[in-house]
Amino acid sequence: MVRASITVSLGVLLVVASGAWAQNAAIADPRNLTGVWEPMRTGRGTDPRLAPPPPSSIELKPPYANAWQERKAAQEEASRKGEPLATGGAQCIPYGMPTMMAIATYPMEILQTPGQVTIIGEAYSEVRRIYLDRPQMKIEEVPPGYYGRSVAKWDGDTLVIDTVGIATNVNGYQGVPHTNQLRITERMRLMASDVLHDQITLDDPGVLQKPVTYTLAYRRLPKYEMVEFVCDNNREYVDEKGVVRMKLPEK
Repeated sequence: MVRASITVSLGVLLVVASGAWAQNAAIADPRNLTGVWEPMRTGRGTDPRLAPPPPSSIELKPPYANAWQERKAAQEEASRKGEPLATGGAQCIPYGMPTMMAIATYPMEILQTPGQVTIIGEAYSEVRRIYLDRPQMKIEEVPPGYYGRSVAKWDGDTLVIDTVGIATNVNGYQGVPHTNQLRITERMRLMASDVLHDQITLDDPGVLQKPVTYTLAYRRLPKYEMVEFVCDNNREYVDEKGVVRMKLPEK
């Protein structure tokens, strides 16, 4: 009985080991993220090993919490009336970090060159540059912008990215406001040869009670060619209440 039990246990271990080997073998180079990736839709039938984990809760400090809740309520009411409030995209303003990492179903392209990883979002043709194996600057030394300054290093098969210097007027995750102390940490990793995860953690001691973490999942688009996306808005405007209105032709 003991010998049979040991045989079964060894068989289970071999199956698990062979499954892990097969998954790793499918990823020829786990540090090669080059390619075009689209946001991955998840739902019934999705392999739970490839689906992103649920996001953490969002807890803001007062008075940011009150202002955020009021903004969310206003957005919901405006959407119910069919008059959605203006977004940066509606005004041809770049989304910036971290929103640009997932805009609807628009894909993004990752290009790896010596010393740098470049990410290009098809929506609004946004570009961010991630410098490899360079020291990060102090937050106060980084000129505020839409994408900040990103540096990264490899931790095994995971690309760990540190981003600071996001301007306070850049719309944040779920519309959460932020101060100039915002730090974005990403852990980007191939889960399979055609599935990429980007775990994003937002840490802003001025606004958040605790860091917020969520994970984006992407699926590879073989042979896809990125298309030009230029925002040239000549049809809409934002009224004094922040509602997007259509320009009416003059009679």
